[in-house]
Amino acid sequence: MQSKMPEPAQTADQQIVDAYEAVAASTKAASSNFYYAFITLPTEKRNAVYAGYSFCRLADDIVDDGDYGDRTGEALDSLQTHLAAAYAGDYSTNSDTLYITEASTELWRALGDTLHKYPIDQQHLLDVVEGCRMDLVGTTYETWDDLVEYCKRVASATGLALIEVFGYDDPKAVEYAIDLGIALQLTNILRDIVEDLEIGRVYLPAEELAEYGVSVDDLRNKRVTPEYIRFMKFQVARARKYLESGVRLFPLLDEQSRQCPETMTHVYELLLDRIEKNGYDTLNHRASLSKFQKFKLLSVIWLRSRGIRFV
Repeated sequence: MQSKMPEPAQTADQQIVDAYEAVAASTKAASSNFYYAFITLPTEKRNAVYAGYSFCRLADDIVDDGDYGDRTGEALDSLQTHLAAAYAGDYSTNSDTLYITEASTELWRALGDTLHKYPIDQQHLLDVVEGCRMDLVGTTYETWDDLVEYCKRVASATGLALIEVFGYDDPKAVEYAIDLGIALQLTNILRDIVEDLEIGRVYLPAEELAEYGVSVDDLRNKRVTPEYIRFMKFQVARARKYLESGVRLFPLLDEQSRQCPETMTHVYELLLDRIEKNGYDTLNHRASLSKFQKFKLLSVIWLRSRGIRFV
């Protein structure tokens, strides 16, 4: 009886391919809107963005999923330690690390390869982790400036990492990427007020709620008062103002990469439109894209990926 020959070990190149396939799959599972926007990028940049997004998603999940309880801060510390090691060229993982799973092992392999190829400032990714940590130590914000600091860490820092992959020459791209991140995060906050309340978070600035005569009790009881509508009109207008600044980023990016943030931004413009069409009632109606809007968006992405554009 012949003995079975052992299976050949995976080559390093195949491991990288498998790792990028894993982060692509996790991106699709976590956010289909972003996944389809990322499809418009050239293959190498697309893989890098999947890796970066998966890292940011992992930091967010460590805080939001609640799996680590009192050790959540320690898990974030561990995440930062592994990030520093990856920047130093050590892409391995330690199975004793708190948050390590098979999925995150693939993430480190993909992220390590990405960091070797693109000049992503380590501070941007550290800022994302610190932004997630803010949800552990405080879930209310007194002023708009306080909330902006949070938005810059969890959203603008992600955008700053992404534009290093997209490619740009004009330093103004940094300012516009920051504003775009603030716009997208504020839109998320306005859409998810009820969901955030359920986990004890109120991101809306307390100072501004008081100024407009809206109480947290109004939010909890889903009371859409005239004061609440005025408050929401102000916040939606603010989000649009930051979007108007942020879209100035697009012409400054490498031509092959522009469609990705354009698509992401279009999704958020549609969400703001939906909030307005719902009479600014985000307490009883969660803004989301209709099936037709999703189909239209995916159709445009599919056509553009084949070089067909509309004026």
